Amino acid sequence: MAQQRVIVYGGKGALGSNIVSFLKSKNCWVGSIDLNVNEQADANVIVKPDSSMPDQESDINVKVGELLGEEKLDAILCVAGGWAGGNAKNIVNAADSMWKQSVWPSVITASLSSKYLKEGGLVTLPGAQPALKGTPGMMGYGLAKAAVHQLVQSLSGVKSGLPANTTVVGTLPITLDTPMNRKFMASADFSTWTSLEFVSELFFKWLNGEDRPASGSLVQFVTKDNKTELIMA
Repeated sequence: MAQQRVIVYGGKGALGSNIVSFLKSKNCWVGSIDLNVNEQADANVIVKPDSSMPDQESDINVKVGELLGEEKLDAILCVAGGWAGGNAKNIVNAADSMWKQSVWPSVITASLSSKYLKEGGLVTLPGAQPALKGTPGMMGYGLAKAAVHQLVQSLSGVKSGLPANTTVVGTLPITLDTPMNRKFMASADFSTWTSLEFVSELFFKWLNGEDRPASGSLVQFVTKDNKTELIMA
């Protein structure tokens, strides 16, 4: 069986690093796209944060093309993102930040998928369960994540420009169990947080077609007593 080839967009963050490590343990070839190098990845593409989205896309596109040559990808897993709170009083800076951290990587992932994904490949984009409704205490975050949800559904439609039979899935966690979240929410109930290992294992199953959701699905990760249930939005 040919070695599976996957790119993790956001491959140096907490979740991205976990996914890269897990996929490497399963003998996949794994590339990382991020602001920083992931030493475990087989190849790295470094994002230039001060560039515009078109310039970022152009630069990343060329570098991914050079890495792959004639090869195609089995999956592009976008887990880039961040968080910002705030209401209408400080929405502008928060929305600008969240757009760059969540929407830009998702849009660039869509572009890369149109060029480098195999037929029947997998694309995941980073949504968020709270953004299914209003988020008055984190407006910029909710706005950006809702845009990602819309992109998932657009990419799953006819004439989306993706290769035939591509599966596009939006992942909608509530809270991921990352070191940073533990640091800033030390008094929270961690048993309701979704483990990074769960997400990595889930992506590997989907990569191999196991219990893969229908394209366009927005999959909520709802965790209780350290057990995560997948609920379609």
